[in-house]
Amino acid sequence: MADRKELPYDELPELGNLGVRHSWEVLPKEFGTLDRLDEGSVTRGVRSVSSGKTFGLSLPLTTFDPPLFGRPSVKHEVFEAGRNTYEDNIDSFNPQSASQWDGLGHVRAREHGYFGGITDDAEAHSALSVHRWAQHGIVGRGVLLDVAGHFERTGAEWDPFAGSILQVADLEAVAQAQDVTFERGDILCVRTGWVAEYRTRKGAGEDMTTAGDRFSGLSAAEPMARFLWDSGFAAVCTDNPAVESAPGNREDGSLHRRLIPALGFVLAELLDFDALAAHCAGSGRWDFLFTAAPLPLEGAVSSQPTRSRSHNPVDW
Repeated sequence: MADRKELPYDELPELGNLGVRHSWEVLPKEFGTLDRLDEGSVTRGVRSVSSGKTFGLSLPLTTFDPPLFGRPSVKHEVFEAGRNTYEDNIDSFNPQSASQWDGLGHVRAREHGYFGGITDDAEAHSALSVHRWAQHGIVGRGVLLDVAGHFERTGAEWDPFAGSILQVADLEAVAQAQDVTFERGDILCVRTGWVAEYRTRKGAGEDMTTAGDRFSGLSAAEPMARFLWDSGFAAVCTDNPAVESAPGNREDGSLHRRLIPALGFVLAELLDFDALAAHCAGSGRWDFLFTAAPLPLEGAVSSQPTRSRSHNPVDW
C-alpha cells in the first residue's frame, strides 16, 4: 500500500448536494483508508509489543440472540463425514450478525454510487470486495480510547444504551487523559461500554430484542468526519452496533454515508474491548499491535473479523 499525498478534509471536493466531502481521487477504491497502512504503521505497532499477551476482539457468533437489525442467526451443525471424522456445516451465516467489518460495498451514497463513484451494484461488489483486504491483512498500530472507562473515572454520567452522542471534544478529552497521541495509519478503537452493558443486561435476564434501537456512539455530523480524516486513521473500530449513535440527530446526517461511500473509511463494529481496556488501564499504555484477517470471500460486502487481536502494550 502506498504513501499517497492526501488533502485536508476541507480541501476535498463535495459529493453532489449531499453535504459530504469525498476522497474518490485520493485513495484507491479497493482499500480506501486501509491504504494508510504502510510499513511505518506496521512497525510502530510491532514496537508496542513486549510479552506477546493477546486479546481476542471478536465476539462469539452466537452472542446476540436474536442478532441485531433483524439479521439471521447462525445455523451450525457438526456432522459425521466418515469413519472417526467430523466436520462443520454453517448455514444462514451473516458476517454482520456479531463482530464485523463493514466493506466499502456495504453502503452507497444514493445516486452517486459507492466509494470511487461506482454506480453498478455488481461492479461495486466485485471491485470493493473485502477479499481484497484479506490478501494483505489488516496490521498496524491500534490506539484505544476508553470512553466508558474515562467517564467512570471522572464521575461523568454515561449510559451506552441511552443514545448519547460523542463529539470530537469528548474523544480529544479521553486521548488527553490517557496521554495518547495519534499518528497517520493508526487504527482507532473506541470503547463505549456497549458490549459490557449488553452482557450485564442479558445476564440479568432482560429481553434484548430491541437492543439495536437505541445506543450511544460517535456523532454523525461533519466535524467528526473531519476529525477522523485529518487524524489519518486507517480504520475506526468500536464496540457499539454502528460506530455512530442511534437514533442520532436528523440534521447531523449519517456517519456511515460520510465515512464509507464518500471517504472510503474502513469500519469495524461490535468488537470486544473490555479485557484489553482493563489491561491498558493497568499498564498505563493504550497503543498495541492490531491484527485482523478478513474473510477471503470474493464479492463480500462485509466480514466477520477473523483473528482480530490486540497484542499487549509495551510496559516501559
